[in-house]
Amino acid sequence: MPHVREQEYVTPSTHFKLQYVEIIHRHHKRTPYASNTFPYETYAWNCDDEALFFYGVPASDGSSAQVTWQVYISPSNPFPPVGFNGTCQFPQISGGGLQDSRQHGMDLYGVYHDLLGFLPDKVETGQVLYRVTNNVITSQVAGQIVEGQYPSTSNSPVSVAIQPDSIDSLEPTYSCPSADSLYSSYAVGSSNPAWTSHLNASASLYNALDSISGVDPTDAGWHNWFDHYFDNLSSRQCHSKPLPCSPTSNNSCITQSLADAVYRRGLYEYSFIYRDAPQSLSYSVSRYGVYIAELASNLRAAMEPTSNTTRVKYRHNVAHDGSISPLLGILQVDVMVWPGMGAEVVFELYSSDAGRWYVRVLWGGRVLRSSNPSLELMDIVPVETVLAYFDGLVGVNAAKIPGLCKSS
Repeated sequence: MPHVREQEYVTPSTHFKLQYVEIIHRHHKRTPYASNTFPYETYAWNCDDEALFFYGVPASDGSSAQVTWQVYISPSNPFPPVGFNGTCQFPQISGGGLQDSRQHGMDLYGVYHDLLGFLPDKVETGQVLYRVTNNVITSQVAGQIVEGQYPSTSNSPVSVAIQPDSIDSLEPTYSCPSADSLYSSYAVGSSNPAWTSHLNASASLYNALDSISGVDPTDAGWHNWFDHYFDNLSSRQCHSKPLPCSPTSNNSCITQSLADAVYRRGLYEYSFIYRDAPQSLSYSVSRYGVYIAELASNLRAAMEPTSNTTRVKYRHNVAHDGSISPLLGILQVDVMVWPGMGAEVVFELYSSDAGRWYVRVLWGGRVLRSSNPSLELMDIVPVETVLAYFDGLVGVNAAKIPGLCKSS
């Protein structure tokens, strides 16, 4: 998806000085999750154009062999792999996704360093911080983002921040029973008439897809929303792979028209879950409120007077569609879509000549428009307006979230 690039970037008036940037985006393109592959895939998917490194380094000497994973199928193992044969993990960031990640980093550096002179020349200054989730694909992306911004880091260790898996606010993974209960009352798996009518209207589409894919028509996971079919088909097309045919007939294939119908319904579902349903804001706040509180805290810290030249001025978070979606829900984005690979939200904090502070929010490289009347077009919005909005929803330091997450 579009992101900040020098070609489209609009620089605010010279009366404003950029003081802090926080970026959060979805990882780049990947292979599908194994759970989203068909019972029998008719062609292999190989990842021989890249290598995934997995190893640890003792602090005593800081060295290790650079271990890479090499996927293989043993002729003595009688069990076939789930989904695709080949040399990939499902999921993993693909070779093309790694290249996209590096370009993303280069584009951001082109704006915030080359154009604006904001980023430091070296990542080691302590002014730049990267963060990932416990899903390893975000680290695969981060490595290329960092090198795209700072080529001198090539084949060098770079620390990224990560929270414990049980309470991570970025993915998010912290326990929130009330959010889960609310979600199940109106969205996937619910009996909400708006949701079930959408599925009932899609019955003929499901029948056509199932007859080709071999997916069991009684499998609820595949039929209580379009997430599985969406991931399966879009992952192929993101990598210029053919749409699948039936394992029993090469003349029975999923057409582009059928794939487009899946994509339209996926976009509808994400819009309904995170923006259209009356419960959507409450769900997004409880599910993603801790990150919002962290963001608010970072904005406050950036406004505090200090002589510390190594204070963090740029935070870069690599996350997921399940991160970007509730964030957009909280911001009440005017037009909601399913966040694609690399989908990006940027928060820019400015000081003015008059000594006041302002926030600009970019979505897909453009100023985000909110349907909330206090936010509207988020182009140089007084920071107190943004912080009051965040605090009103989640509380300072997420003080309201434990209460919101308790089971009723």
